[in-house]
Amino acid sequence: MKAKPDTPAPTVYVETMLNVPVDKTFFYAASKGKKPADEPLEGKRAAVLFRNRRMTAFITAVYEELPPLDFPKEKLLFIERVVDDEPVFTREQVELARWIARYYITSAGEALAAMIPSGRRDSRIAGFSLESGESGFEKKTLSEEQARSVREITADFSCGAGSASGEGGENRARIHYLYGVTGSGKTEVFLQAAEAALALGKSALYLVPEIALTFQTVAAVSRRFGEKVAVLHSGLTPSQRIREWRRCLSKEARVVVGARSAVFAPIPDLALIIIDEEHDASYKSGSSPRYHARQVALRIAQTRGIPLVMGSATPSVEAWHLMSTGAVVRHELTARLAGGAQPEIKTVNLSAVGTANGSLSNTLKKEIEQTLAEKRQVILFLNRRGFTHIFRCNTCGFELSCKNCSVPLTFHKKENRLRCHYCGWTSEPPHECPECASLDVGYCGFGTEYIESEVRAKFPHARVERLDTDSVKEKGGLEETLNAFRRGDIDILLGTQMVAKGLNFPRLKLVGVVLADTGLSMPDFRSAERCFGLITQVAGRAGRFFPDGKVIVQSFKPDRAAIALSCASRVEEFYALELAERKLLGFPPFSRLARLVFRSASQAAAEEACQKAGAWLTNAVKNAAAQNSGSPTRRAVEILGPAECPLSKIAANYRMQLLLKASRVRAMQEMLAEYVRAAKLPAEVHLEIDIDPVTLL
Repeated sequence: MKAKPDTPAPTVYVETMLNVPVDKTFFYAASKGKKPADEPLEGKRAAVLFRNRRMTAFITAVYEELPPLDFPKEKLLFIERVVDDEPVFTREQVELARWIARYYITSAGEALAAMIPSGRRDSRIAGFSLESGESGFEKKTLSEEQARSVREITADFSCGAGSASGEGGENRARIHYLYGVTGSGKTEVFLQAAEAALALGKSALYLVPEIALTFQTVAAVSRRFGEKVAVLHSGLTPSQRIREWRRCLSKEARVVVGARSAVFAPIPDLALIIIDEEHDASYKSGSSPRYHARQVALRIAQTRGIPLVMGSATPSVEAWHLMSTGAVVRHELTARLAGGAQPEIKTVNLSAVGTANGSLSNTLKKEIEQTLAEKRQVILFLNRRGFTHIFRCNTCGFELSCKNCSVPLTFHKKENRLRCHYCGWTSEPPHECPECASLDVGYCGFGTEYIESEVRAKFPHARVERLDTDSVKEKGGLEETLNAFRRGDIDILLGTQMVAKGLNFPRLKLVGVVLADTGLSMPDFRSAERCFGLITQVAGRAGRFFPDGKVIVQSFKPDRAAIALSCASRVEEFYALELAERKLLGFPPFSRLARLVFRSASQAAAEEACQKAGAWLTNAVKNAAAQNSGSPTRRAVEILGPAECPLSKIAANYRMQLLLKASRVRAMQEMLAEYVRAAKLPAEVHLEIDIDPVTLL
């Protein structure tokens, strides 16, 4: 008997998003599966051909009948294959991608691509020692302040937590802030709030700044919740990341901990979002889409109607303002809980004592000697890598800068090379001034490598290690060094901001801030806030377990408010002063900002594009005012520039910027969306749009 030919599978039509800078969806044809289990396509990825190149498409909808299109359906291409066996994203994430596209002026396809891991295989996790902990780690006894904070945060679970529909949930989120001195037990409050969510059959999201720098927190979460934890971090391969992603979708993981991009994790029964170290700039993405995880978390909390709790010992100025106005509920922890006390802080005026004998003043040197004699430990902090800062001619004042970037080169003694920390270009150190041929040349300033050389020479019997991105290049190197310091195998630890965040060391007595002025001279309105926060955070490493902790802060200008007030622990005074200055200048939180950066290998092209954009936006504001059209806030948008970026050249690209300032962000978003649709930039010019920028460099 002759076999019947296979009946061809019927055709369905799929609507997809693609990772391209075009804010529209794209349709393809697909063969409908013969088995019921093969039919669902929504939420899966597919390999497609788009403009003669193969790409990954995200299937957002499936149609039996094709919606009206402006071209014949016969011209539709078929998808080449479906990548996933099971869906990897939800409709809620598609809606979030569309919101990100509107808010940050990008395409929804680019936003969705940034949200979803690129892995395809289901691979077991390997190589992250903190991921598998012991379930049921013993809870600590809470102080009265901690217990009250947990009660008030978890009381909000009754407001409909966990609804993923978004219907009626808008603006029902309650925002909490856990403000407390370093070592006051914020992590335990977060953990017990998450436990309360799990007790209701719900889930929690726990965001940390950078996994590598906050692994003690990740370890605490992993120990407390064991196999219920999914850890999302950059150390995972794409396939490992997609496995953790699927554990979230299947509800196998009930607590998700991770850095910035973990905010996109698909958590069906989410009841609580935690943002630890809220002030940290690493929550802001530096590439498109330039989202801030805090803003995205707030959107998710509003949509679901669940509480968002943030915490820090040094809140951002915006968060402090919201607490002071009552828009954010403030919970305060005032006492250190491990038997320690706030450390004694002294300042050393380097302008008075000089640096002729090196980077360590006599005061700091004597305190190091005393600490080592007591068999205790020292951290020396400097927010600058390298051996010295810049090559300088003492005859003509010439300073050697990177050929690709408008920044000085840093000398690295071990390599005997000058290196640019922006583009990576290196050069041999010159023996004479390239400008005037003078032999009277040298280096001014100092970095971690310089300090390491000096410390080893002055304390030859001490065990010294340096911790910065130059010294920690191997996988696991950071964790290994910090664990060695915790065990007491290192006497003096030198480091950049890697040693400033969320770390507890029982034997640590002395912290020395070698140069507190770093960054204060930057042309950025947040420079004082960053300086204050760094000094406060690194000083907070001392005295956590004993009442005799000491901090020595060296500065050429110790009277500067950010330095003087942080050393005196006059927190309220610093924020009041900073808010008054921001209000006077009209900077956040008293305005919203948007930044446009035009970069090109051609300086003239970058300048022309920026000037044309400035003229277009200025006319848009004038037209809105003249015609009395648009929202009043749109008519009040202020255009600053065109101007060179403070870092006017990076990686051989010239950079020009425009800054938009308004009382409401919506006005700027509408204008910029119209500009992007209307603008026809030359191929040689690249535009970066940054809503709510955290830096203006």
